[in-house]
Amino acid sequence: MIRVTAIAPDSLGAELGLEPGTELLSVNGRELGDFLDWEFLTADEQFVLLAKLPNGDLVEYDVERPEDLPTGVHLEPPRIRRCANHCDFCFVEGLPEGLRKTLYIRDDDYRLSFRYGNFATLTNLKPSDIERILEYHLSPLYVSVHATDPVIRRRLLRNPRAPDVLRQLRMFAEGGIRFHTQVVLQPGVNDGPVLERSLEDLYALGETVLTAAVVPIGLTAYSDLQASRQPTRGECLAAVEIVRRVASRALAERGSRWVHGSDELYLAAGLELPPAETYEGFEQVENGVGSVRYLQKRILDSAGTLADLAGQKIAVLTGTGMARLMPEVLGTLAGATGARFELVVLENSLFGPSVTTAGLLPGRAFLSALESLTAVDLALLPAEAINDDGLFIDDVRLEELQAGLPVDVMISHHFTDALARAGEP
Repeated sequence: MIRVTAIAPDSLGAELGLEPGTELLSVNGRELGDFLDWEFLTADEQFVLLAKLPNGDLVEYDVERPEDLPTGVHLEPPRIRRCANHCDFCFVEGLPEGLRKTLYIRDDDYRLSFRYGNFATLTNLKPSDIERILEYHLSPLYVSVHATDPVIRRRLLRNPRAPDVLRQLRMFAEGGIRFHTQVVLQPGVNDGPVLERSLEDLYALGETVLTAAVVPIGLTAYSDLQASRQPTRGECLAAVEIVRRVASRALAERGSRWVHGSDELYLAAGLELPPAETYEGFEQVENGVGSVRYLQKRILDSAGTLADLAGQKIAVLTGTGMARLMPEVLGTLAGATGARFELVVLENSLFGPSVTTAGLLPGRAFLSALESLTAVDLALLPAEAINDDGLFIDDVRLEELQAGLPVDVMISHHFTDALARAGEP
């Protein structure tokens, strides 16, 4: 059973008269368990829906839907599948006490992998989950491999029952499932020869593995620093060299580089980022792979849509991870808009200086910086720092932050979204 939370106008749900609180029980006699069942079982033009209305009445709908009519049914969020692993580098384990409860949920859910691109380990799959992935053809999935050697992977995941990931990928490949993969580097455990073997094993799976990414671990001041540590510059340099060798081979043999290091890996290695064309389709940009080059490309592609902001001064607030690279992006923006940009780099006051990504900056850090800004027409904050409810990770609300500040504040995903509207009244 799944429950309706809202119905969009001009939709199938509206035509049927469904309303918030309605329980959707089955489609064509098959019980509905979550949003996947609803979406896949109602994809046909004709189906029979059994529902329980808020007043308790059971109603059976014999549905005939035109192809272009959306269902328009919004559902309660599913219960998240919890992670059975205990990785030394788990970010949730590196959270301080006192944050909102949802931040402490360690999810490892193949459904969220398919829907949102969340990385999952596939270590908690039941036989029914495997059947479902194959039946619904949930592809591509995003998989945290970390190491293909089963013993080393179990050590990384702290899970002695973790299945052989290569065997899993091969089994799913027979059903046409494809994957984007990542290796999060824990120094001394899955770097060096282990990384090389892992990438070779994944590459050998052919078209089953669409991309691979190599990302250094990110620890906070609250992580177990006795169990793990940040990789050194030399270790990151060695990882980049392995990535380059495998990518060169893939480019020669398949016409695609296939594997990429994250921006953070290049930063930690003290290297310049590869050019934008290296990242091809930017398939793992949400994983920090090619983020800077993606931003520059978006700006150049959208230059004609940006407002003329000549004479204005705009502050851009970000984390320390982007401090060295952001001037390249802001130079591109200045050329496209005529504005002057001021970079404001914030150290993470919640998790400690080792956490450098802008998306994990607390609201109080932004507030402190914004209160001290002068002679600035506009301040841009990274959209990844707030959730869908407008909350920063420390529960500061966006509207609270904006109230009473001496500067206008806009949230931006990729600069072009905000700067296309900045000249509007």
